[in-house]
Amino acid sequence: MIEVQGISKRFGRVEAVRSVSFTARDGRITGLLGPNGAGKSTTLRVLYTVLRPDQGSARIGGHDVRKDALAVRRAMGALPHGAGLYPQLTARENIAYYGRLHGLTGAALNRRVDGIIDMLEIGEFAQRRTKGFSQGQRTRVALARALVHDPQHVLLDEPTNGLDVMATRALRQLILRLKSEGRCVLLSSHVMQEVAALCDEIVIVAHGQVAATGTPDELRQRFAESDLEEVFVRAITAVASRT
Repeated sequence: MIEVQGISKRFGRVEAVRSVSFTARDGRITGLLGPNGAGKSTTLRVLYTVLRPDQGSARIGGHDVRKDALAVRRAMGALPHGAGLYPQLTARENIAYYGRLHGLTGAALNRRVDGIIDMLEIGEFAQRRTKGFSQGQRTRVALARALVHDPQHVLLDEPTNGLDVMATRALRQLILRLKSEGRCVLLSSHVMQEVAALCDEIVIVAHGQVAATGTPDELRQRFAESDLEEVFVRAITAVASRT
């Protein structure tokens, strides 16, 4: 489970995140939804332990992101927005390198890398250097790196950005598979169709604040709207009117 309690993060005069709180549970997909600049990526970077919050706390699998960053990293797999690959390494070498960083070695490492390559259907290009890969190929390899150590918690920042229809479809099926395995999936997106297709819980953020949380049906009922896009617009408009 991922627990976020009142985290705030400021960059100079800009308060990117303002007392954000939510919970993402195991065996469910939680969508972090908001317009560009809403604070989604900053919130995820705090959870990745790349940024330290100015206030508040967050725990992943019971580990505090401030006090035990190494345990947090072991408990999660992260796919940041625009995650880069080492271009002179092959896809397999990129994945194996991350496996070694997580303590996998020898036969155990090889089995895990083979398994993740099969699961994500990377075999066709596993031995190629990643320089020149398509966006879909890069995303699959980056996701394989995130999953190579078999984490319970998976954080995805706009994972389908730049993917074509077939690659997007395949990635969505994988995300649903992770959920079926009982993992905790936190998915950042601004694509309403994606959120509607995948998410069990939704956290809408706007202007660095939580505008609304709940299941898709709960949010539709609360805002008296059948369309999630209308729910989204009304939630962020309400926050804008208060700031």
